[in-house]
Amino acid sequence: MTLPPKPSSRAEKVTFWRYLRLFRRDILSSQPERLYRAWMAEFRTPFFRSYMINDPDLIKTVLKERPRDFPKSNRVGSGLRPLLGNSVFLTNGDHWERQRRIIDPAFEGGRLRQSFPSICDASETTVARLLNRMDQDVEIESETSHAAADVIFRTLFSMPIEAHVAQDVFQAFKTYQRSQPILNLSAFVPLPQWMPRGYRRRTRQSAAHIRALIQGLTQTRQAEIDAGTAPNDLATKIMTTRDPETGMVFDLGEMVDQVAIFFLAGHETSASALAWALYLLALHPEWQRRVADEARSVDLRDFGQMSKLKVTRDVFRETLRLYPPVPMMVRETQKPEVFRNRSVKKGAQVVLSPWHLHRQTRLWDAPDAFDPTRWDTENGKTCARDAYLPFSAGPRVCPGAGFAMMEGVMMLAFILRDLRVELTGHAPPVPVAHLTVRSQDGIWLRIVRR
Repeated sequence: MTLPPKPSSRAEKVTFWRYLRLFRRDILSSQPERLYRAWMAEFRTPFFRSYMINDPDLIKTVLKERPRDFPKSNRVGSGLRPLLGNSVFLTNGDHWERQRRIIDPAFEGGRLRQSFPSICDASETTVARLLNRMDQDVEIESETSHAAADVIFRTLFSMPIEAHVAQDVFQAFKTYQRSQPILNLSAFVPLPQWMPRGYRRRTRQSAAHIRALIQGLTQTRQAEIDAGTAPNDLATKIMTTRDPETGMVFDLGEMVDQVAIFFLAGHETSASALAWALYLLALHPEWQRRVADEARSVDLRDFGQMSKLKVTRDVFRETLRLYPPVPMMVRETQKPEVFRNRSVKKGAQVVLSPWHLHRQTRLWDAPDAFDPTRWDTENGKTCARDAYLPFSAGPRVCPGAGFAMMEGVMMLAFILRDLRVELTGHAPPVPVAHLTVRSQDGIWLRIVRR
């Protein structure tokens, strides 16, 4: 059986400062191998305790049963705030609940049907662009980033993305995530509020560039809303939805924050998942044939026929298991807790790692193998319920989870209906994680007309 690439784990014991350097370079390879079989692991620093939990019962407690007792960690927020500001991804408590009351209606069931044509248009544009790269070795992450950005522009702002803008956004995100890991210095060392967070110059510049683009789009849309000429898309829906409790809408600054996370969640993460899916199908051509046959058997422009794309959906679910775009989530205890008979102090960091949970050797059958049939097995069904978190879970589950699944399935179907992807002479991609799970040196595939 050909196993998909997986980063090598570090030695079991290293010093704190050695671990910090490894973590800053890549959070996946900096972890020891034992985390793939541990129910819980404690990590001690001179300043705080951190607990990674791979126990489904504990995860259920943190995410579903008592989420208010385990808010998002401000240590993580510090690293992401230059780009995401006070977006719904980072806020907690009443502030977060207000934001979700405004955002959630935009992602209700009917909105998926309204967004479907935009996803189809972006998918067909992607196929046309790849046809120009036929019989060439293509760095596919760049192409999937272009495709995912196109979907976001079409669904949020009703406009197709231009090639130079797509590359601009892609390079800015790439620069940001590679210059700023999920955690910065303040995540490990307590710093006073007045002290600089230690952001690199490239981090600040790329974040400012992305936010300037978003602000321009948002200002233009507000003018269209005021004039009564705005299209009925996601941006208009979110900007005009009033909080049912206060009657207030997002102001411009708040909207820039929210669109920034939509770009990260809907562009960067979708691009990552689609690139890995295409690589996995190049690695397993028998599954690629099944996806292609299924895509040719339905009318991909008919929303009602999406339910027939079962093989494609199972392939995409399996991709999200092996390469979850967001590899780790961090919460913080608000009071003393007891985890697996161990006392946990207030202020401890609670790490939920989809990367490790999805490969937990005591939960999944053949956890490192690519096997889309697992979702029909008893083990797969149990793990799908208890140990599968590509979009988080509980009240803080990603509001765009349904949208992301539809986008990934449709993009795969459109691309593989007309094209075939093959492995090249390049070295296999090595997964690394900063903001999302990407490849260390890109994912290279050859594009062939089917």
